[in-house]
Amino acid sequence: MRAVAAMSGGVDSSVAALELKRKGYDVIGMTIKTWPREECGAGGERLCCSLEAIQYARSVAEDLEIPYYVVDLSKEFAGVVKTYFAREYTRGRTPNPCVYCNSKIKFGCLLRKARELGAEKIATGHYARILERDGNYYLAEARDKQRDQSYFLYDISRETLPLIEFPVGGLSGEEVRGIAMEHDFTSAGRKSSQDICFAEADGGYREYLKKIGAGAFTPGDIVDVSGKVVGTHKGIASYTVGQRRGLGLARPEPVYVLKIDPDNNTITVGEKHHAMNRKILVAGINWLTLEKLDRPREFATRIRYNGKKAPARVTPRGDEEAVVEFKEPQFAPTPGQAAVFYDGEIVVGGGWIEEVR
Repeated sequence: MRAVAAMSGGVDSSVAALELKRKGYDVIGMTIKTWPREECGAGGERLCCSLEAIQYARSVAEDLEIPYYVVDLSKEFAGVVKTYFAREYTRGRTPNPCVYCNSKIKFGCLLRKARELGAEKIATGHYARILERDGNYYLAEARDKQRDQSYFLYDISRETLPLIEFPVGGLSGEEVRGIAMEHDFTSAGRKSSQDICFAEADGGYREYLKKIGAGAFTPGDIVDVSGKVVGTHKGIASYTVGQRRGLGLARPEPVYVLKIDPDNNTITVGEKHHAMNRKILVAGINWLTLEKLDRPREFATRIRYNGKKAPARVTPRGDEEAVVEFKEPQFAPTPGQAAVFYDGEIVVGGGWIEEVR
């Protein structure tokens, strides 16, 4: 059986390719090129799609004696991920490009390329698992809960689950690095890649947005919960809900960003108790274990990658929206981020936080 291993040049995807070969697959290594020709060489070595990353990935492919290709998806990446990223910041939201990249690029465009080569499976170095029970396939958390990345994968389609392998999902991070060192992979000592890979070469996401002229850096008022002007912000794209540092406010108590209003170009701040919320509206929901949610259900819900799951009642509002009410108030639910629903270790589905209520 043929399988494509998506190789970022990092230790996790390198070991994933090795584990595929150990399982008897006919493995083809592939790296996605996400930058246009004029930007080649601009990235640093920690970027998952840099020239350095290709060198690492190619070296591991040679060690494993598997064919290796670089797939140019720069137009698709720019049209989908970069466009979405900039649009969300101009709307006063905080985007999550990793979710979009996984569902639209890696398990969208790259999966189609893999199928064209006759591959029956595609594998990545994500810390997650695909479980098969009675002929049904489920996305589940990794065994190593500290490294679990299932949150970023909720938006992949249910139909693709049987085609996916996550070879390191059953291993700990230490085990993966140990395997890489045992096989003397050049990637064994490489640090993890940055989340916003395409912005790092410009000095971070703010500089990237300025470079592309996103238009979200016009100074405006910072107001408190009563509407009183208490300061001036540097542009709505410089802030995210829940942010405490970098506000430039001298206050007796710490204050946090509560709301970003792009229409009035204002930032609302308040004390921590103002940032605690029980209810959110989630839209664009992708269900992985259900056809649709036809009645209120209880799910453990995660509203940020490194956040804890919290019990919540999820009530459908149409086919693609739901009102999520937590049993306990949650700190700073952030529009633009994902809310992901779990049943134990299984990812039930998830969607984008639209409103905080």
